[in-house]
Amino acid sequence: MKISQIQITPDPYKPFRLAQGYRAGDMLYISGQTAVDDNGQLTGIGDFDKQAAKAFENLEKVLKAGGSSLKNVIKVTIMLRDMKNFSKIVELRGRYFTAPYPADTILEVSSLFSPDALIEIEAIAVADEAADWQR
Repeated sequence: MKISQIQITPDPYKPFRLAQGYRAGDMLYISGQTAVDDNGQLTGIGDFDKQAAKAFENLEKVLKAGGSSLKNVIKVTIMLRDMKNFSKIVELRGRYFTAPYPADTILEVSSLFSPDALIEIEAIAVADEAADWQR
């Protein structure tokens, strides 16, 4: 099975010695995406909605670089600093994903990479050319 690292330019994760994700055959495994900009700076400090939108935007960018898209995400793990944002996540799932919706785990965590980070999203997806949805 062919395995390749998914790379984006610029890569704000490079200084942290981790990959944006990997493609193994037709499967993509995406590292946790947060609200960082191209320079690795956290955006939307204190604003969950802005951070969530940027995290989904970053997830979409990495999926595209790996040959997939949000429509082919089959499993997502969403880490929240505060579970009071759960209802917002349900709304965001409807905005960014399509039916059938991905399997999901949502966790409240005490901290993320920065004390100002409010959300992180990691995903597993199928490559576009391998997706054959039974809808």
